Amino acid sequence: MRTVLSYLLAYKFRMLLGFLLKISGTLAELVLPLIMAHMIDNVVPTRSIADLTLWGVLMLACAVAALLGNVWANRMASKVAHDTTQRLRADLFAKTLSLSASQTDRATIPSLVSRLSSDTYNVHNMIGMMQRLGVRAPILLIGGVALTFTVDPVLALVLLVSVPFLTLIVIWVSKKGIVLYARLQRSVDTMVRKVRDDYTGIRVIKALSKTRYESDTFKQINQEVVKNETSAGVTTGITSPTMNALLNLGMTAVIFVGAYRVSGGHAMVGDIIAFTSYFTVILNAVISVSRIFVNFSKGGASAKRIQDILCLPEELLTLKEQSLSADSSEACAQTDASYTSAAKASYSQRENAFSVPAFKENLRARGASDGNSEFIRFEDVSFSYNGVPALRHISFCIGKGESLGIIGGTGSGKSTLVALLIRFYDPDEGRIFIEGRDIRAYDRASLRKKFGIVFQNDFLMAASIGENIDFERELPFSALSAAAQYAKADSFIAEHGGYNELLTARGSNFSGGQKQRLLIARALAGGPEILILDDSSSALDYKTDAQLRRALPEHFPDTTIIMIAQRISSVRFARHILVLDQGEAVGFGRDEELMRNCGVYRSIYSSQHEKENEGGLYNAGA
Repeated sequence: MRTVLSYLLAYKFRMLLGFLLKISGTLAELVLPLIMAHMIDNVVPTRSIADLTLWGVLMLACAVAALLGNVWANRMASKVAHDTTQRLRADLFAKTLSLSASQTDRATIPSLVSRLSSDTYNVHNMIGMMQRLGVRAPILLIGGVALTFTVDPVLALVLLVSVPFLTLIVIWVSKKGIVLYARLQRSVDTMVRKVRDDYTGIRVIKALSKTRYESDTFKQINQEVVKNETSAGVTTGITSPTMNALLNLGMTAVIFVGAYRVSGGHAMVGDIIAFTSYFTVILNAVISVSRIFVNFSKGGASAKRIQDILCLPEELLTLKEQSLSADSSEACAQTDASYTSAAKASYSQRENAFSVPAFKENLRARGASDGNSEFIRFEDVSFSYNGVPALRHISFCIGKGESLGIIGGTGSGKSTLVALLIRFYDPDEGRIFIEGRDIRAYDRASLRKKFGIVFQNDFLMAASIGENIDFERELPFSALSAAAQYAKADSFIAEHGGYNELLTARGSNFSGGQKQRLLIARALAGGPEILILDDSSSALDYKTDAQLRRALPEHFPDTTIIMIAQRISSVRFARHILVLDQGEAVGFGRDEELMRNCGVYRSIYSSQHEKENEGGLYNAGA
């Protein structure tokens, strides 16, 4: 809740004005029964038209004041709720993008999605309701009870008998509700995760005839959600009926006692009517209070979940930051984030800032250092996922402009090694250097600008081909076209209508090989110092794969290339080959060296050699 309150401070003056308007409107509303009682008991018997008109106009003025005050206050409350939630959602999204990979793993993607959607929605409702009813309901409740004493103290005491019981109900519901709604949100996270996984793998599910199994699994998860919804709903749902019952009993007692007092001459008819009006006001106020506490239970639980993410500390600190954090505790940092989208000119209309040769020359200028010097070095690096070792004591180095192939079985640690190099994670032991500098000495933005990356499960946007290659970097068209040419994507781009052709969601209107080449073009377009291809040739035919392998060293001689692959033909011509087996480096060298000295490498070669030689394609890249 502290986080939400800190966001509300930005709107404190607007909220103060809204509270004043709400108080004014509510007080005007409270005066109406007193005016009505006076008119019935004192003005009507006189039959004075002037007095009736005067008091009627006063009553009308109070009604209008109550209407205008409440309407304007509600509009301001709605605006505050919208603006606060917008900032909160933007900052939460920005925070999720800045989380380390381990933090994302712990939080889980479905949970983050749920916090951005349903949790922010609950907080929005809580903020709005607290402003609309959080002021009005207590004033109506306290003011109504106070005014009943001015009308008839005896009847007011009858009414107050139910107050302790109402208070106990509210306290119990608010305490119990937060726990129940937090449990409900966790079960919703599980359901979101299941839906996402099934939708992602829908083709596999259908191909393996697992639709019934997945439906049954979802049914169980859905039942858990319903169970938690029911528990929370039953707990909070008893509030209004119980309060209504208590207040109705009180109303019955008030009418019974009031009738005796009127017949005994101790009270007037107008007073009884005013009292019943105040009783109705009090009843509605109590119901509103119960709604506030129910909504607060939901919003409070959601605000806690959002705060947990916003206040996560930075895990991947630079060496300088680590030194500073040793002397002081780190506070929860909140970042104002804003995203602006600007209309882009058609790629075919962009100024061709420089030619393809100029693009290549720009790359060479960036790699002026000695290509044989030590550029990337792993020094006794070990890493574990949740205590399970993924890499053990990895050490090697490669020079600038050299190529490194990484090969090994599934789960051998290939992608993990790259994740450490990009600094998605920090090693448990050892150090990683780029250009002789510990990667922790770089800020993450500067470090990652060095890379062009194609991941195993990379994504394409539902946007144009040009926008997908550019990826919001505002690169000149020549860089996009050159990268597409080197990635062997230019021919099918032309066949599909050029760079303005739109991709459908996940690029479903392109083949797997075409999508991989678009992703490679994206990685090349920025002129990276280090190009990482994580199994990016898996959907390419052998001929295209071979052509791409020849093109990269030719056109990017100063770019250090790291290739992760399942098939040995994709890495055998690399300057260095790292062989991983169950997280350990079991071989490092050239193809011919490994064929002599590394049994794991020979085994991989033997298992793939026969298949890759079919069609005479194995030596296509020689």
